[in-house]
Amino acid sequence: MRTSAETSDVLVVGGGIIGLVTAWRSAQQGLSTTLADPDPGGGAAQVAAGMLAAVTELHYGEQMLLGLNVASAARYPAFVAELEEASGQETGFRACGTLSVALDSDDRAHLRELHALQQRSGLVSEWLSGRECRRLEPMLAPGVRGGLRVDGDHQVDPRRLASALVTACERAGVVLRRTWAQRLTVTGGRATGAVLADGTELAAGQVVLAGGSLSGRLQGVPEAVVPPVRPVKGQVLRLTVPPAYAPFLSRTVRAVVRGGQVYLVPRANGELVVGATSEELGWDTTVTAGGVYELLRDAHELMPGITELPLTETRAGLRPASPDNAPLLGPTALPGLLLATGHHRNGVLLTPVTGEVMAHVLTTGEVPELGRPFSPRRFAPVTGSPETSRTASPEYTTPAPLEQPV
Repeated sequence: MRTSAETSDVLVVGGGIIGLVTAWRSAQQGLSTTLADPDPGGGAAQVAAGMLAAVTELHYGEQMLLGLNVASAARYPAFVAELEEASGQETGFRACGTLSVALDSDDRAHLRELHALQQRSGLVSEWLSGRECRRLEPMLAPGVRGGLRVDGDHQVDPRRLASALVTACERAGVVLRRTWAQRLTVTGGRATGAVLADGTELAAGQVVLAGGSLSGRLQGVPEAVVPPVRPVKGQVLRLTVPPAYAPFLSRTVRAVVRGGQVYLVPRANGELVVGATSEELGWDTTVTAGGVYELLRDAHELMPGITELPLTETRAGLRPASPDNAPLLGPTALPGLLLATGHHRNGVLLTPVTGEVMAHVLTTGEVPELGRPFSPRRFAPVTGSPETSRTASPEYTTPAPLEQPV
C-alpha cells in the first residue's frame, strides 16, 4: 500500500453528476480541486431518464423544493450551452415539453387537482381534452381522458450530460482520482481530507461529500453528521424507435396507471426511455421480470404501439433520498465537511443550481439564499456534539459499513 501527501483546496468525494458539477464549478472559481471516484460519470446518471420536470413533478407538500426546481430549470439552457462549449460534447438537451395524461376518470380527477395546484403555485400548464392530447401525440391510446400540456418541462440525456461534465472537469484542471475514498480524515475537530483505497492521503481545505445513495457510508464521518440518505431503487427500460416508426413521440409523455407513475422520454437519436419503478428495497439493484413486465404493461396501456419496438436495455439504479426528499446542500456541523447529496428524483434537474450553490459556499463560506432551506443542519441532532449524536428521522437507519467504500 502506497501513501503520499497531496493537497488541494477542495476534495469532492463522489463522481456522479452532482459531484462532477460541484468540482467543475469549484475549479472555475480558481480553487484547486480533486475528485475521488472509481468511475466518474457513472452511478444514477446511467439509469436516469433526464426529465427536467419542475412543473409536472410537483407534489403536495413539496412547495419548498418547487422554488429550487424552477430556478434550476430556468438555468438549464444557459448551463448546457456553457457546458457544451467547455467540453466540446452535446448533452442531448431538448426543449420539447411534456404531456401528462389520464387514462381513467380517477386519474383525470387527480390531474385536475394537480393542475389547480400548479396554477396556485404560479406555474404554467394547459388543460387538454383527450382528443386534443391525441392530436398532439397520435400514438396515444384512444382511451386517454385528458391531460396537462407543459411546454416548459424539457429533457436532457443524463449519460451525455455526465460525459460532458467529466471532460469539462478535466479541461478545468480538476484532478480525477479514479479510486474509492475509503475514510474521511478528521484532524482537530475539522475535516481535512480523505484516505483513498490505495492508501493515498489527500489533504484538502474543504471536503464535499457527494456520493449519491452511498453518501452515508463513508468511513470516518462522525455519526452525528452522517447524511440521512437512503437508496430508492428504480428500474428503467430503453427501446429503439426504428426509422419506419418515426416520429413515435415528439415530447415526454407521463401518466398514472394503476396508481403507479410511468413515463416515456423520446431521444433525438431514436432511443425511447421508459420508467420508472420506485422501490424501497435497500441496496438491491436487480432487474426483475416483474419490474420489466409492469413497465411494459403500463406503457402499452398508454401507447399500444410500444410493444412493436425493440427492447435494447434494462437497468436498475438507486436514487439518493433524504427524509423529506429534498437535497442536502452546504456545510455540516463538522467544520470543513460539506454535503451535496439527497437529490432523490431531481438530481439531473438540480444539477445547474447545485453547482452554483456549492461554488458560492466553497468560495465565500456563505450559503446563498436559494440554498438555505436545504441546509444539512435541518436534520439537526437531538442532543450532544457532532462526535456523538445521531439525526432523528423515522425514515433513516444507520448504514452498515461499505464493502467497497464511497
